[in-house]
Amino acid sequence: MPETAIERLGVNVIKALAMDAPHAARSGHQGTAMALALLAHVLWTRVMRYDAERPDWPDRDRFVLSAGHASILQYAMLYLTGHGLTLNDLKNFRQWGSPTPGHPEVGCTPGVEVTTGPLGQGLANAVGMAIAEAQMRSRFGAEICDHRVFVIAGDGDLSEGISHEAASVAGHLGLGRLVVVYDDNRITIDGPTSLALSDNAAKRFEAYGWHVNELGDVAEDFDALESALHDAAAVADKPSLLILRSVIAGDAPQSANTSAAHGYALFDEEIAATKKRLGLPEHESFAVPGEVLDFYRRAGVASQSLRVGWENRAAAYAGDRKVLEACLGGGGLPGWENALPSWQPGETLATRQASNAVLQALAPLVPGLTGGGADLTGNTGTTIKDSGVFTSEQPDGRQIYFGVREHAMGAIANGMALHGGAIPVVGTFLVFADYMRPAVRLAALSDAKVIFVWSHDSVGVGEDGPTHQPVEHLASLRAIPGLRVIRPADANETVGAWQVALHSAGPTALILSRQGLPVLQGTSAEAVAGGGYVLHEPDNPHLTLVATGSEVSLCCEAAEILASESVAARVVSLPSWELFARQPQSEQDRILRPDLPSLAVEAGVTLGWHRWCSDALGIDRFGASAPGATVMEKLGISAANVAAKAQSLLQH
Repeated sequence: MPETAIERLGVNVIKALAMDAPHAARSGHQGTAMALALLAHVLWTRVMRYDAERPDWPDRDRFVLSAGHASILQYAMLYLTGHGLTLNDLKNFRQWGSPTPGHPEVGCTPGVEVTTGPLGQGLANAVGMAIAEAQMRSRFGAEICDHRVFVIAGDGDLSEGISHEAASVAGHLGLGRLVVVYDDNRITIDGPTSLALSDNAAKRFEAYGWHVNELGDVAEDFDALESALHDAAAVADKPSLLILRSVIAGDAPQSANTSAAHGYALFDEEIAATKKRLGLPEHESFAVPGEVLDFYRRAGVASQSLRVGWENRAAAYAGDRKVLEACLGGGGLPGWENALPSWQPGETLATRQASNAVLQALAPLVPGLTGGGADLTGNTGTTIKDSGVFTSEQPDGRQIYFGVREHAMGAIANGMALHGGAIPVVGTFLVFADYMRPAVRLAALSDAKVIFVWSHDSVGVGEDGPTHQPVEHLASLRAIPGLRVIRPADANETVGAWQVALHSAGPTALILSRQGLPVLQGTSAEAVAGGGYVLHEPDNPHLTLVATGSEVSLCCEAAEILASESVAARVVSLPSWELFARQPQSEQDRILRPDLPSLAVEAGVTLGWHRWCSDALGIDRFGASAPGATVMEKLGISAANVAAKAQSLLQH
């Protein structure tokens, strides 16, 4: 399709908007958006299938701006193609309450698929989207799912370690619907990329099993970009990397090819001079000629017939409609809760084992459940039996082996969740949540329905020592807004944690034990939804013992010791601070009894517990290598020490 005058004018308008919006905000990144204006034009007008009037169409192509600092490029395209943004929204770029924030945020701006900006995350999200697409296509057929995932990435994305992990996964799984354009503009904030980067990206990705095309200096060539994108989208058995040489802020007389252009570098005089070069009104900001807007608005609905055709095919789908709807809706089949297991008091099993029993029971009835572990699938209870393993040959499998790639695993799970069709479940040891934290934070920010399973939840891990014994991790995770952290006391509370995770939007963290825990009298799956409840209520109590996880049973033992010493101790299980905080204050007071002294008990740092209790018994140091029971005893996490600490609290 040869270049037309209206297309060239449209590209120049995109470049002008990329200058004007950051200049109005006195903040932002102009140069990359200017350099990639033609690429964006080709994607939105010649390549991608989408319907701007229905940006949530399930079979649309997905676009991920992994180089999220160039957000004005995406906003300009969403405005021009009619996704709902207005010119005033561009004028309010990076302002309070605007749908054009500094970096793209899913849920804030129609047409934005994932939240990007922390470099490398978007690329890994796209890998997850490609996994979800391949699985849906294999399970339900191309008439239901048949689209591509397009990504723009930069030097920063490829420099971050997560890109190595994610690219390795994508190549291993043969994700042929994934197309990444690497903007090799050779500029970083510090200066030329040669200061810190000498990788051969082409050879690196070829080694990962990708199809690689080094395009060279074609950033201003409509036909070359269109041809390369179509060719890459047609590669069925490998993800594709297109390496594009661009010139950052290439049309600017002073700022072109400078590190300053990575940020906000073009002001009034240079913007005017650049617009003159582009044949645009020099002193008019946010100028969008009517014929340009008409052209892009037509492009925005060019795939409407494809969308309508999909809707007709979906309505006539001859397969199991309930399964399809459950996958697309992120829920379960009717009656799924009836399949949940339960355990009798006196039984003993680790909560990671109980969690896996729940997962096995739910797999047939919650058909979107998909996932596994970071080389710890069996250890974390994230095995999904009898559902197949996801491979390039059998992409309908629901078990994914992520390998030792926690960082990418978390971000891939986010992409799967935000794509739709899958409820990802991913697991590793709690101590390695540190490797996942950037992705977990973005899951919460994105409201992505991911179930994070973190087992081996305390110094009870034992002999592996302090490198593998989490102490600060619960506090760290609880500090993330929007992340539900649930540490169940026993198997039955674990059932409740799963119910909360599946009934809720957004991410849930299940914090599970390695060691066996007794099933306690009175624990309740249903009560977990409230975050906390009274497990033991004696007459005329003197104080309250509050705990999570494995320490709840210790508090029950300590209550018996205290009873023998004529001290009546209440016991409260508080598996989730976040859920408990949603309760009315009157209910919180009924459960915690602020009129009584209270002692929190948890095998981790005590940070934050004084929000709920008078005092706290925990582990404000690193652990040690020894049998788990020994480490717990030596560090004061025992029923006897809980009782002693309670007595001390009563004496003050």
